[in-house]
Amino acid sequence: MEYSHRYHAYPTQEVAAELKHHIDVHRQAYNYTLYEYENVDAGDIGSAYKHHSRLPDWKDQFSIFSEVNSKALQRTVTRFYQNLDGLSEQKQNGRKVGKLNWKSPREFQSMTFSQSGFELKNTSGRRATLWLSKIGDIKIRYHRDIPDEADIKEVTIKKERTGDWFVSFGLETDDADFPEKPDVDSLDASNSVGIDLGIQNYIHTSDGKTVDWLDLEDEYERFQREQRKLSRKEKRSNNYEKQRREVAKVKRHIKRKVLDYQHKITTWLVKEYDAVFVEDLNVRGMLEQSHNARNKQDAAWRQFIALLEYKADLYGCHVVQVEARGTTKECASCGVETEKPIWAREHSCPSCGFECDRDANAAMNVLQRGFSELGLGWPESTPVETALPTDTTSVSAKRVIEAGSLGVV
Repeated sequence: MEYSHRYHAYPTQEVAAELKHHIDVHRQAYNYTLYEYENVDAGDIGSAYKHHSRLPDWKDQFSIFSEVNSKALQRTVTRFYQNLDGLSEQKQNGRKVGKLNWKSPREFQSMTFSQSGFELKNTSGRRATLWLSKIGDIKIRYHRDIPDEADIKEVTIKKERTGDWFVSFGLETDDADFPEKPDVDSLDASNSVGIDLGIQNYIHTSDGKTVDWLDLEDEYERFQREQRKLSRKEKRSNNYEKQRREVAKVKRHIKRKVLDYQHKITTWLVKEYDAVFVEDLNVRGMLEQSHNARNKQDAAWRQFIALLEYKADLYGCHVVQVEARGTTKECASCGVETEKPIWAREHSCPSCGFECDRDANAAMNVLQRGFSELGLGWPESTPVETALPTDTTSVSAKRVIEAGSLGVV
C-alpha cells in the first residue's frame, strides 16, 4: 500500500536559497520537456521512459541541468507525463480540456527525489534531519514516526504560498501489515452504511445519523477582510507581498480546518462499519448548478471520498462508489421516482406511501445500490421501513472538532 506523511520543514536561509534555485532548475526542465514533446520527433520521445534517455544530452547542452540530482531530474520529466495522462483521462470522461502550458516560477514550487538522493536522520526526537543531494541538511518537525515496516520511495519538498516549507515522504508498506477487509458475503444492513453527501447536513447516513456542516463564517469574514487589504496595496511592492502571504495563510487555515474535519468523519466511518457506500458525484456539475457553491466547495467531496478510500485500506473496510443519479428522486421502498424541489426536505412516495427524511431516503438508496454493486441481493427480511430508524441522531460540527471523533451510537 502507498501513502504519505507530511512534515513542516525549517531550512536555513542558505539552504532555502539553494532549494529555490534547484526548484527553478526543475521548472526549466519541466518546460523543456514540454518543448521537446511538441517539437521533437515522437519516435524519440512519447513516454517518460524514452524521455529519460535524453537527459545526458541535456546536461551536455545546458550545464545548469548538471547542478541538480539526476533522479530528481528524471522525476520532473515523469511529472510532465503524469500531468499529460491526467488531461487525457479528463478528456475521456467528456470534459473540455486544453493543453499543458509552460510553468511560471509562481506555478512551480516543488521538486521530488525518487529512489535515491535523500536520507532521513536523527529521528529519535521531535526534530529530525532530512539530507538532500547537492542541497544539504534540512530540519523538519518530526511530529509522527514513519513506521519501521514502511519504505521511503520518494521525498517531495514544497514551498507554499505562505512562504512555509513542507516535506512529504511517499511511503510503501506491504499489504499484509494492514487488516484484511471483511468477506463480502458477510455484509448486511447492520454492518454497512450508505452515505448521502447532503445539502441540509454534511452527511446523512442510512441508519439515521447526521453530521452538521462545519461553520466557517468567521474564517471567511477574515479572508474577505484580508483580501480587501490586499486590493489596496500597490502590486509588486513589499507591502503587497507581505499582505499576499497573510491572505494565503487564512486560505490555508480554511483548507486545513476542512481537511481535519474530514479526517475525523472518515476515520469514524471506516472504524464503525465494514462497508461504506458513497455517491460518485459530478462535483464540477454541482458547483456550476448550485446557488450555494461555496458550501459545496468547502465540502471538498472528492477529497472526502479519496480519504474514505485511503482509510478503507488502513482499517479493513470496503468503500464503494455508486451511481448518484436518481438517489433523491427514487423511493427507497418501491423504486418509483418522484420529482422534488430543492426546498422539499421530506420524501413522501405517492405510490407506496413511504415517508421519511429526503436525505435518509437518498442514503438508503445508496446503501441498496452498494449491495447491488458488490453482487449482493438486498435482504428481503430487512424491509426498508425497518432498516430506517424512526429518529435521527444529529452530531454537531463542534462536537466533531472538540471530541476528535464522532463517537455516536
